[in-house]
Amino acid sequence: MSTNDSSPAVVLDKDGVRLTIDGALATVTLANAAKRNAQSPALWRALTEAGRALPGSVRVVVLRGEGKSFSAGLDRQAFTPEGFEGEPSFLEMARGDDAELDALIAEYQEAFTWWRRSDVLSIAAVQGHAIGAGFQLALACDLRVAAEDVQFAMRETSLGLVPDLTGTHPLVSLVGYARALEICVTGRFVHAEEAERIGLANLVVPGEELDDAVRDLAGALLAAPRAAAVETKALLQGAVGNSYEEQRTAERAAQGRRLRDLAGLGD
Repeated sequence: MSTNDSSPAVVLDKDGVRLTIDGALATVTLANAAKRNAQSPALWRALTEAGRALPGSVRVVVLRGEGKSFSAGLDRQAFTPEGFEGEPSFLEMARGDDAELDALIAEYQEAFTWWRRSDVLSIAAVQGHAIGAGFQLALACDLRVAAEDVQFAMRETSLGLVPDLTGTHPLVSLVGYARALEICVTGRFVHAEEAERIGLANLVVPGEELDDAVRDLAGALLAAPRAAAVETKALLQGAVGNSYEEQRTAERAAQGRRLRDLAGLGD
C-alpha cells in the first residue's frame, strides 16, 4: 500500500494507538497485543486524536489490531469498583446527572464517529476476537475485511448494558433489525462464513492473506478519482434516510457538481 519509497511516517503513538501516514493512506493500529487490544477511555481519546491528526492528503484509512485479536472489547478493569485511574468508574457515572452522563458517553463515542467522514474511506482489517467495543469499532468503518478466524460478538446486553459506541445504526443497516436484535441480545459469536453471508464482512480471507487483501482493497479505492469517491460515499450514506424521490434529487445535485467540476466550472 506504499505510495512512495520512504517508510510511513509515525504521526501518533500513545495509549495503545499508533497512526502512520504513507501518502494518501493512513493506518491506525491498535497496539496492545498483550491485552488483545482491550479498550479504555485513554485509547478512545487517542483514536479521536488520530482522526483529528489526519492530513488532508489522506484518502483511505486502514484500521488494524496487532496480535491474534482485533480487539477483545472493553478492558475488564472498567468493571472493577475503582475503574481506570483518573476516570470516573461506572458507579460514579451512574451517580452523575443526566447531562454529565450524556456528555461523557458522547466524548467516548467520538472515537467511533470520524471513520465515516465523507472525505475518507475506512477499512477495518479484523482477525480473531472483535467483541463489544471491538465489534463496534469494526462497524464504525465503511468496509470490513475479515480473517477466517474472526469472531464478532456484541456482549453488552449480557452485562446488563447496551451497545452505546455507535454500533447499533451500522449493524441494523448491514444485517437488518431482526438479525441485529438477535445478535445483540444473545451475545453469540458470528463467525467468518456467516459474517460474509449476512453482510458484516465485505470479504473473508485466510489469516495469512489478510494484510494483502486489505492492501489490494485500499489500492482499488485509491484508484478512483477522489472527488467522485467523496460524492459517492456521501450519496450512499444519505440513501439510508432518504425517500426514493429525495435520493433521486440528491443524485442529480451530486452529478451536476461532478459535471461542472470536470468541465472546469466548479467553485
